[in-house]
Amino acid sequence: MDNNIKKLKEILNNSDNIVFFGGAGVSTESNIPDFRSSTGLFNQKLNKSFSPEELVSHTFFVKYPEEFFKFYKDKLIYPDAKPNKAHLALAHLEKIGKLKAVITQNIDGLHQVAGNKKVFELHGSVLRNYCMDCNAFYDQNFILNSDKIPTCTKCGGKVKPDVVLYEEGLDEDVISGAIKAISKADTLIIGGTSLVVYPAAGLIDYFKGDTLVLINKSTTSADYKADIVIHDSIGEVLYKSISINEDTF
Repeated sequence: MDNNIKKLKEILNNSDNIVFFGGAGVSTESNIPDFRSSTGLFNQKLNKSFSPEELVSHTFFVKYPEEFFKFYKDKLIYPDAKPNKAHLALAHLEKIGKLKAVITQNIDGLHQVAGNKKVFELHGSVLRNYCMDCNAFYDQNFILNSDKIPTCTKCGGKVKPDVVLYEEGLDEDVISGAIKAISKADTLIIGGTSLVVYPAAGLIDYFKGDTLVLINKSTTSADYKADIVIHDSIGEVLYKSISINEDTF
């Protein structure tokens, strides 16, 4: 890996418009489980009557809201999670003006906690919740502290997480912003994603820049397109590739 780290350092040093596209592998290093790995949520026996995909679907949210929120609070919210080395490295790259945007499939908000300002959250965030009737805003703690179904204190309506569920479409403004950022990038770093979730994974087709970097523990369908492929921990790779020491964090 040392040779690849050296190459990545050179790429980062020579790039002025970097965009990072990340998935669940970024958050697993903060002890947040992914969905599709052998130990992920989709391979766990969560409910005898419903599949994991059904549990996070719009239909299930509408038909069985109490069961939905029980699962949601237990399996999708991790209030004690902290940014890891990947988040911190990306925040540093933005701070020094090299990283122009983070595009993430994760819903935990850890990129912003680490310090990134320009973040396109393709699948929303557990940190934002809105009343379906009056659009009043509620934070993560409101959901966690609610008994059964979170209810708006202003109008009595049901409060829905600002998270894209199965059967729901992605936000058009987020998508257009992500496409614009990718199309302008000179370097695109893809990290911690298997690139199997569409339409999100299709966004990388808009990249027309000089260097494509892929960092993931397992192989992906885009490995052959990349200028450099590193099958290792996204946090360790990024941390070692930026010329700073731990005191910076």
